[in-house]
Amino acid sequence: MPDPTRIALERADLRAAQQQGLLAADAVDPLWRFLAGRAAPAEGAHEAPRFSFTHTLYYLGGMLAIGAATLFMTEAWGRIGPWGLAAISLVYMALCVLAARRLDARGFEIPAGIAATLAVCLVPLATWSVQHALGLWPDGGPARYASYHTLIDWRWLWLEFATLAAAAVALWALRYPFLMMPVAMTLWYMSMDVARLIVAPGEALAWEFYRDFSVFFGLLMLGLAFWVDARSRSRDPSAPGSRRDYAFWLYLLGMLTFWCALSFRTSDSELSKLLYALLNLGFVLLGAVLSRRVFTVCGAFGVAGYLGHLSFRVFKDSLLFPVALTAIGLAVIALGLWWQRHEDDIRAALWRRLPPALRGWLPAP
Repeated sequence: MPDPTRIALERADLRAAQQQGLLAADAVDPLWRFLAGRAAPAEGAHEAPRFSFTHTLYYLGGMLAIGAATLFMTEAWGRIGPWGLAAISLVYMALCVLAARRLDARGFEIPAGIAATLAVCLVPLATWSVQHALGLWPDGGPARYASYHTLIDWRWLWLEFATLAAAAVALWALRYPFLMMPVAMTLWYMSMDVARLIVAPGEALAWEFYRDFSVFFGLLMLGLAFWVDARSRSRDPSAPGSRRDYAFWLYLLGMLTFWCALSFRTSDSELSKLLYALLNLGFVLLGAVLSRRVFTVCGAFGVAGYLGHLSFRVFKDSLLFPVALTAIGLAVIALGLWWQRHEDDIRAALWRRLPPALRGWLPAP
């Protein structure tokens, strides 16, 4: 097994090392204070999400509640009328904010963030209800709120702007990283609705425009994610970052939007396909530098797709075709094993080769 570069350490471990003669007795406490001082800025004083049974229950319950208030809104709710829906939405939002405050005061940051996020996710429903009640909903388009998550239409832009404004206020007041989830989702929805507003589906080359617009919008989301990430990770003493991960959802949806749209581009040029493969290889390295595995995963799929294209062209109608595909699959598995063993070393080597001015914007290995 390779030597790990990160381990969980307790004071008792230093005591055990001292009892075995590896540390002097008077070195245990100073060394512990030194390690604790270095760990505090990296971890921060906030509870970080982790893959544990408790946090899994938190997020499962939160996603069920968010889904009930958004994805699974049925016709039965429409029978109480727009003013009734608006009133219920506002009451739920107030209760969620109150619950978030109470939970945060008791030290439960993760469920507090989920409750605050649920309040933001109710904003589109409240906005839609008020628009219908006041007769401000534009003519045509979807007549049911449940279509907000299934149909692309420019009329949803009012709901999306209201959601982004509410999320900005919530982030300013409450500062929970999970609040970035509705921000990223809303920006993703907005990219599709804006594209539909510019070019109608029936126009010539509409599909090509939607695809290229997604590439552009995905890049904008990735740029925003990098800016947010850099501010959160800043080690500048005059403006230290919070060390909380506000950029995860922006990176995730921004990269998926950009990479999927880019992968749907077609070309008969082998040079274009090679450039696509090299770009995906760059994503793998970028994921190592930024500590964002969404880049690495998408890049690995892109490289594997290009290798599959090569094997199909070279070994088409040949007995070696399945052999080539098997070899590629085993090579990808081997690459994954090698990457797991050397990921930290690769990140450290890449980070050392960056200009000093750029290092301050990136996570230290």
